[in-house]
Amino acid sequence: QVQFVESGGCLVQRGGSLRLSCAASGSQFNTYDMAWYRQAPGKQHELVATITSGGSTNYKDFVKGRFTISRDNAKNTLYLQMNSLNPEDTAVYYCNSWRIANGAFTLGSWGQGTQVTVSS
Repeated sequence: QVQFVESGGCLVQRGGSLRLSCAASGSQFNTYDMAWYRQAPGKQHELVATITSGGSTNYKDFVKGRFTISRDNAKNTLYLQMNSLNPEDTAVYYCNSWRIANGAFTLGSWGQGTQVTVSS
Protein backbone atom coordinates (compact mmCIF):
# COMPACT_ATOMS: atom_id res chain seq x y z
CA GLN A 1 0.00 0.00 0.00
CA VAL A 2 1.32 3.41 -0.91
CA GLN A 3 2.62 5.56 1.95
CA PHE A 4 2.90 9.32 2.19
CA VAL A 5 5.45 11.43 4.06
CA GLU A 6 4.67 15.11 4.50
CA SER A 7 7.26 17.79 5.21
CA GLY A 8 7.84 21.52 5.08
CA GLY A 9 5.69 22.73 7.93
CA CYS A 10 7.03 25.23 10.45
CA LEU A 11 6.24 28.41 12.37
CA VAL A 12 5.61 31.39 10.10
CA GLN A 13 4.30 34.91 10.63
CA ARG A 14 0.98 36.18 9.34
CA GLY A 15 1.28 37.02 5.65
CA GLY A 16 4.15 34.61 5.14
CA SER A 17 4.53 31.71 2.72
CA LEU A 18 5.39 28.02 2.94
CA ARG A 19 5.69 25.14 0.51
CA LEU A 20 4.68 21.72 1.78
CA SER A 21 5.85 18.51 0.17
CA CYS A 22 4.39 15.01 0.18
CA ALA A 23 6.61 12.13 -0.91
CA ALA A 24 4.80 9.00 -2.06
CA SER A 25 6.20 5.48 -2.09
CA GLY A 26 5.67 3.05 -4.93
CA SER A 27 5.61 3.40 -8.68
CA GLN A 28 2.02 4.35 -9.42
CA PHE A 29 1.89 7.86 -8.01
CA ASN A 30 1.13 9.27 -11.45
CA THR A 31 -2.16 7.33 -11.48
CA TYR A 32 -3.42 8.67 -8.15
CA ASP A 33 -5.81 11.49 -7.62
CA MET A 34 -4.39 13.42 -4.67
CA ALA A 35 -5.49 15.88 -2.03
CA TRP A 36 -4.25 18.03 0.81
CA TYR A 37 -6.21 18.00 4.06
CA ARG A 38 -5.65 19.80 7.33
CA GLN A 39 -6.66 19.20 10.90
CA ALA A 40 -6.80 21.93 13.50
CA PRO A 41 -6.78 21.05 17.21
CA GLY A 42 -10.07 19.51 18.28
CA LYS A 43 -11.43 19.40 14.73
CA GLN A 44 -11.82 16.78 12.04
CA HIS A 45 -9.80 16.55 8.85
CA GLU A 46 -10.75 19.34 6.46
CA LEU A 47 -10.25 19.17 2.70
CA VAL A 48 -8.03 21.94 1.35
CA ALA A 49 -7.35 21.17 -2.32
CA THR A 50 -7.36 18.33 -4.83
CA ILE A 51 -5.48 17.45 -7.98
CA THR A 52 -6.34 14.64 -10.35
CA SER A 53 -3.89 12.32 -12.08
CA GLY A 54 -4.44 14.47 -15.16
CA GLY A 55 -3.56 17.67 -13.33
CA SER A 56 -6.99 19.22 -12.81
CA THR A 57 -7.15 21.18 -9.57
CA ASN A 58 -9.87 22.25 -7.17
CA TYR A 59 -9.73 24.42 -4.06
CA LYS A 60 -11.90 25.09 -1.07
CA ASP A 61 -13.10 28.67 -0.95
CA PHE A 62 -11.05 29.56 2.13
CA VAL A 63 -7.75 28.96 0.25
CA LYS A 64 -8.64 30.05 -3.28
CA GLY A 65 -6.17 32.59 -4.58
CA ARG A 66 -3.73 31.87 -1.74
CA PHE A 67 -2.78 28.17 -2.05
CA THR A 68 -1.61 26.21 -5.10
CA ILE A 69 -1.56 22.42 -5.34
CA SER A 70 0.80 20.80 -7.81
CA ARG A 71 2.55 17.52 -8.47
CA ASP A 72 5.79 16.23 -9.94
CA ASN A 73 5.15 12.68 -11.06
CA ALA A 74 8.81 12.12 -11.94
CA LYS A 75 9.66 12.75 -8.28
CA ASN A 76 6.59 11.01 -6.81
CA THR A 77 5.87 14.26 -4.96
CA LEU A 78 2.84 16.41 -4.26
CA TYR A 79 3.20 20.07 -3.28
CA LEU A 80 1.15 22.77 -1.61
CA GLN A 81 2.34 26.34 -2.03
CA MET A 82 0.74 28.47 0.66
CA ASN A 83 0.84 32.27 0.47
CA SER A 84 -0.75 35.04 2.55
CA LEU A 85 -1.00 32.73 5.53
CA ASN A 86 -3.14 33.72 8.50
CA PRO A 87 -3.56 32.23 11.99
CA GLU A 88 -6.71 30.36 10.86
CA ASP A 89 -4.44 28.25 8.61
CA THR A 90 -2.72 26.78 11.67
CA ALA A 91 -3.15 23.00 11.52
CA VAL A 92 -1.44 19.71 10.80
CA TYR A 93 -1.43 19.27 7.03
CA TYR A 94 -1.79 15.84 5.43
CA CYS A 95 -1.73 14.54 1.89
CA ASN A 96 -3.71 11.54 0.75
CA SER A 97 -4.90 9.75 -2.34
CA TRP A 98 -8.60 9.58 -3.12
CA ARG A 99 -10.87 7.72 -5.48
CA ILE A 100 -14.51 7.16 -6.15
CA ALA A 101 -15.45 3.52 -6.62
CA ASN A 102 -18.99 2.19 -6.86
CA GLY A 103 -20.24 5.55 -5.71
CA ALA A 104 -18.12 5.57 -2.58
CA PHE A 105 -15.45 8.18 -1.84
CA THR A 106 -12.36 6.40 -0.53
CA LEU A 107 -9.12 7.76 0.95
CA GLY A 108 -5.76 6.08 1.23
CA SER A 109 -3.64 5.80 4.36
CA TRP A 110 -2.85 8.89 6.43
CA GLY A 111 0.76 9.88 7.00
CA GLN A 112 2.10 11.64 10.06
CA GLY A 113 1.36 15.10 8.69
CA THR A 114 3.38 18.28 8.99
CA GLN A 115 2.60 21.06 11.47
CA VAL A 116 1.97 24.57 10.17
CA THR A 117 1.70 27.31 12.76
CA VAL A 118 0.92 30.88 11.76
CA SER A 119 1.58 33.53 14.39
CA SER A 120 -0.25 36.81 14.56
